[in-house]
Amino acid sequence: MQSAYRAHHSSETAVVKVLADILKALDGGDLAMLTLLDLAAAFDTVDHGILLRRLETSYGLQGCVLKWFNSYVDRRTHFVRCGAFKSVPTLVLCGVPQGSVVGPILFLLYTADVVLLIQRHDLCPHLYADDTQIYGIHVHVIRRQRLL
Repeated sequence: MQSAYRAHHSSETAVVKVLADILKALDGGDLAMLTLLDLAAAFDTVDHGILLRRLETSYGLQGCVLKWFNSYVDRRTHFVRCGAFKSVPTLVLCGVPQGSVVGPILFLLYTADVVLLIQRHDLCPHLYADDTQIYGIHVHVIRRQRLL
């Protein structure tokens, strides 16, 4: 349930899907709950060690491919330039490069287990980049008896 980085999907389609599910539940007399998570600077919080372990254990990446991803995130530096002045380069200890093609994909792979955790608790996730909507529907007791 990821609406970002996909053709014909946008923040609008994410909102419409979640709203339609909630309105359908409310129209049926059920209860609905919605929690909105917005991870501030989410791409900057990706732990390199956890990301590499996840790529290996959850997705089976090994050998040269895993080494390539390691070299992609390891020992990166950044600095600030203002006119002719430049700060001292410092190591980037966490995060994925923003503005890259692979950065958003790495973030999605890094957070994919969150969806499984949400679903394990019988809730519905919908994601758009670093925003997550978690909602649940509680079927009203009288309606549940009719469904049985």
